[in-house]
Amino acid sequence: MCSRNHDANDLAAQPLDLPCGVRLKNRLIKSAMSDSLGDGAGNPTETQMRLYERWAEGGAALTLIGEVQTSAHYPEKPGNLVLVPDADLPALQALARRGSANGAHIWPQLGHAGALAHRPISTPKGPSPLDIEGLQCGGISLREIGELPRSYAQAAALAQKAGFGGVQIHAGHGFLLSQFLSPLFNFRTDGYGGAVQRRFRVIGEVIDAVRHAVGSAFAIGIKINATDMLEGGLTPEDAIEVVKLLDRTSIDIIDISGGTYFPGAASSSEGTSSSGPYFIEFARRARKVTTIPIMLTGGFKTRDQAVEALADGAADAIGLARTMVLNPSLADAWLNGECPDPEFPTFNAPPPGGVTAWYSMRLTALGEDNEDEFDLSAADALHAYDARDAKRCETWRGRFNQLAEGGRAGACCTGVSGQSGSVRP
Repeated sequence: MCSRNHDANDLAAQPLDLPCGVRLKNRLIKSAMSDSLGDGAGNPTETQMRLYERWAEGGAALTLIGEVQTSAHYPEKPGNLVLVPDADLPALQALARRGSANGAHIWPQLGHAGALAHRPISTPKGPSPLDIEGLQCGGISLREIGELPRSYAQAAALAQKAGFGGVQIHAGHGFLLSQFLSPLFNFRTDGYGGAVQRRFRVIGEVIDAVRHAVGSAFAIGIKINATDMLEGGLTPEDAIEVVKLLDRTSIDIIDISGGTYFPGAASSSEGTSSSGPYFIEFARRARKVTTIPIMLTGGFKTRDQAVEALADGAADAIGLARTMVLNPSLADAWLNGECPDPEFPTFNAPPPGGVTAWYSMRLTALGEDNEDEFDLSAADALHAYDARDAKRCETWRGRFNQLAEGGRAGACCTGVSGQSGSVRP
C-alpha cells in the first residue's frame, strides 16, 4: 500500500541544486539504459526522440541516454549514439529539445565499452589483455589512455553544443572506465594499475578534461559501481575510496549502481538485496565521505522505497529504469500521490538475455506510442532484438568502416545474452 507520508512525498518533489548551479526540478530520474534506438550510424531516430519526450512529459526531472559512445571504435551495441565531430547535429539538437520538455533535463551518458565492445563491429580493448573463454581483448596502450580524456571532452562539448543540459560519465557496469577500477580487468603495473588510487587515475583525467571543455556551469555526473558483485572484482571498500577521490573533483552528482559481466567469475551477493534497493547500505556509507549529491539506482520498484531512501538521507535522487519503462509517466503519478506502483511482468523460463530484450523492445513500443499493443514473449523479443541488431551492424560497418580484426564480413550480431550479467536497474 502507498505511503501517505506527506513530508517524504514533498521531499521527492523538491528541486535538487547541483554544485555547478544546475537545478533538477524533483528527485526522480530516469536512469540510463541501452535503448538501442539509434539508426545504426550513430545518430538519433524519431522513435528515440519520442521516447525521451514521453519521459519528460511524464514528470522525470532528468533522463539519461545510455551508452552514448565517445568513439565509434568500441561500441556496446550498434544502436548506440556516437558523439563525434561529424555526427548529425540537427538530429541531436532535436533529441535534446524534445527530451527537455516540461522543464526536464536530458543528458547523454558518455561511454566506451572497452573489453566488452561488440565484436562484430569492433576489436575490443581493455585495460589489460584477456584471453579466457567468452572474453578476449587486447590491452590499451599508454598512448591510447592519453587520448581518452580528449575523446570524452570532445563528446561533452558536442553535447553542450547540441543543447543537452549535462553529461554523465559512465564508469560502472563493467565498461571501460569501470574496467580500470576492477581488478578482474586491470592488472597493469604502470601508473594506471595497482592501488585503487592509480586505477582511478584515468577517470580523474577524464573528469578534468570534460570540465575544462564545458566550463563551470555545465552539469557533469558519473555512474560508478558500489561493487562488481563478482569475486575478485571491485569491492565496496575500494568503491568507498573511489567516492572519496570523486569528492575532490568537479563532479556534480554520483550515480551509484553495480554489477558487471566477466565470464567464469563467481558471483558475489555483497551489497545487494533481492527485496529492495540493491545498494542502499553502500549509499549510506558513501554519504558520509562526500558532499556531492548522490543518486541511487537499482531495485526501486515502489514509491515507498523511493521516498524512504530520500527521507533517511541515503540518496539525494532516485534512479529508475525498468520501473519507468513500465510507466513513462511514473514520476508525475508518484509525485501527485496517485500511488500506482507498476506491476512487473513475470516470465516463464525465458532464454538468456530474453528479459533484457523484452524491456528493450518495450522501449521501442513507447517511442512509437503503441505500448498498448506490445505483446511479445521474452523469446520473441530476443529474436526481434537480434534481428534488428544484425541489420544495424551492417549499417554501422558501412558508416564507420569498422569491422573487428578477425571478424567475419556480414557476421551477425550476437544477442543481448552475449553481454548480460550486470545488475540492471
